[in-house]
Amino acid sequence: MKIDAIIAAALLTTAAGAAVAGPQCTEAPSSDWMDQDAFQQDLKDQGYSIDKFKVTDGQCFEIYGEDKDGVKVEIYFNPVSGDAVKAYRNE
Repeated sequence: MKIDAIIAAALLTTAAGAAVAGPQCTEAPSSDWMDQDAFQQDLKDQGYSIDKFKVTDGQCFEIYGEDKDGVKVEIYFNPVSGDAVKAYRNE
């Protein structure tokens, strides 16, 4: 019975880790990426507010904030092209 609980906990941990992992956005070297500050300013000019900005393990620019309509968002961007790769909206 104890082993079943350990296996269940391991499966839950693995599933949770998979759910948290973001996409792979590029394999291009960081020297080919857009300037982070300029990229963030462009998003702000489009009406986004950025609460948190980071570079992910999957080589994405990731933001947490709000879009121009005030909807909370989490968006992963390709740092070379600036295209959104994956987005979550919390309406």
